[in-house]
Amino acid sequence: MGRLKNKIALITGAAQGIGASIAQLFVEEGAYVILSDILDDAGKKLTRELAPNATYFHLDVAQESGWAEISNFIESQFGKLDILVNNAGIMGFFPEFGPQDPEHASFKSWNYIHDVNLGGTFLGCKMAIPLMKEDGGSIVNMSSRSGLVGVPGAAAYASSKAAIRNHTKTVALYCAEKNYKIRCNGIYPAAILTSIWDPMLGATPEMRALSIEKIERAIPLGKMGEPLDVAYCALYLASDESKYVTGAELVIDGGILAGSSAAPKPQD
Repeated sequence: MGRLKNKIALITGAAQGIGASIAQLFVEEGAYVILSDILDDAGKKLTRELAPNATYFHLDVAQESGWAEISNFIESQFGKLDILVNNAGIMGFFPEFGPQDPEHASFKSWNYIHDVNLGGTFLGCKMAIPLMKEDGGSIVNMSSRSGLVGVPGAAAYASSKAAIRNHTKTVALYCAEKNYKIRCNGIYPAAILTSIWDPMLGATPEMRALSIEKIERAIPLGKMGEPLDVAYCALYLASDESKYVTGAELVIDGGILAGSSAAPKPQD
């Protein structure tokens, strides 16, 4: 306990899933956490549970004006920012978005997914650097296993996450070049069981169970991950324990990317 004592942290996409788990763990470890999201009801509910060491701020990460507002809020209330977790993101698996493969995806949905995932990460880093450069800090960008491999059915998502990977390294090198003492690292989750999987798992409990079973057969560790698995990684990167780590990639996938064939061989 206390690994983030007296640190000010901002987490985007904090109302549910991985972001919510990170917010809860950070508060437990002594940070004061600013939760942000567009899901205001869920975000405010979680913030009340984490009070008095948390506050909520509505933020659409694709809108530069929102980032200006939250930057002013942090500057006026705290005078600095120690940790930013750029977690907010979407896959685009909604009926109104249409197909997401390279042949049939619309340019509109392609742009929107990049605006949220990549644009939100760019704006978050841009906002955080001035608030961190005097005393130092840690930026944690949420990429994905999909940013390391091709994903035929999620072209825009994969592209945006790959670009986040590159921008993370660029920010890391820029801050080192400027001697800002700001570290910037990326997390690459895969097969983490959150609501983002709901459109792919099926509409009934039976279909969901079968889908999860099929996914888990291809994971070397034999099960899907939990949001807390990612939160612990974010905690390490946010804490002073990773003071010599910047521009790094931490993959949390149960071993999927460890080899060309993910499924382990049956034991004799």
